[in-house]
Amino acid sequence: MIKILFVCLGNICRSPMAEFIFKDMVKKSGRQNEFYIESAATSYEEVGNPVHYGTVRKLAEVGIKVEKRCARRLEKEDYNKFNYIIGMEKSNINAILNIVGQDVDKKIFRLLDFSENPRDIADPWYTHNFDITYNDIVEGCEALFAKLVQS
Repeated sequence: MIKILFVCLGNICRSPMAEFIFKDMVKKSGRQNEFYIESAATSYEEVGNPVHYGTVRKLAEVGIKVEKRCARRLEKEDYNKFNYIIGMEKSNINAILNIVGQDVDKKIFRLLDFSENPRDIADPWYTHNFDITYNDIVEGCEALFAKLVQS
């Protein structure tokens, strides 16, 4: 089983969006039994809070249901539990490394590094543009999924 943890700053916008988009892709491919997918934060700021209404609204627009969940913080032990720890931007990667220590198994990546146009995914908490964030996350998730199913 491939275990993936998507990570952003607060775990209410980007990482849950990636979690639910990727779960939807996996379900549509009929490979649910091959993947375990979660998301987490690098900060404690939003721990316990639900998915941001902007993420819920955007995913509803495209027919993706958001499961009830609360934000949680990445823990050092997550490094050993997951095969891939996927941050949304460079600052997330730095924060992930501060929490888990060294990436000796080379499992920490930035989501859009799997795409043909590597870049950070802007935080819609600040930009208020969930459409751009959604498009970027879909691009990254499609590229990640393609890499994983061909491996």
